[in-house]
Amino acid sequence: MNEPTVKAVCLSEKKGTVKTSVPQICVKENYGVKGDAHAGDEIKQVSLLADESVEKLRDKIPNITFGAFAENILTSGISLFTLPIGTKLCIGEAVLEIKQIGKECNHGACNIKQQTGDCCMPREGIFTKVLKSGVIKPGDVITVEN
Repeated sequence: MNEPTVKAVCLSEKKGTVKTSVPQICVKENYGVKGDAHAGDEIKQVSLLADESVEKLRDKIPNITFGAFAENILTSGISLFTLPIGTKLCIGEAVLEIKQIGKECNHGACNIKQQTGDCCMPREGIFTKVLKSGVIKPGDVITVEN
């Protein structure tokens, strides 16, 4: 497997919408992604999904865009959903801690599931809390700490 890296970073101003790919995001300790609708004082501050998970659905949706699963960070070269709760991910200057693996899609309104009959986010997406603030951008290396 390749060295774990960030493939894309995304945010949205409103909940329930597809996130938009941006050049970089700034994560703030105990808050989440600055400017993102999901930021706040909760455990699901930053969402991550592996591109390898998205790849499983590309035959059904070949032009799927970054942020389509409402992920803040799309990764490559790391099997995120196999990491245990409590694992720390160091990305650039930022440190994120895995707090939850998977979640239900928007109560049956998941656009991906409606198109393909499946969605990987409930099984393979992870949610983290920001332990240390920093800027995250595509190409940043991801280091795993237990």
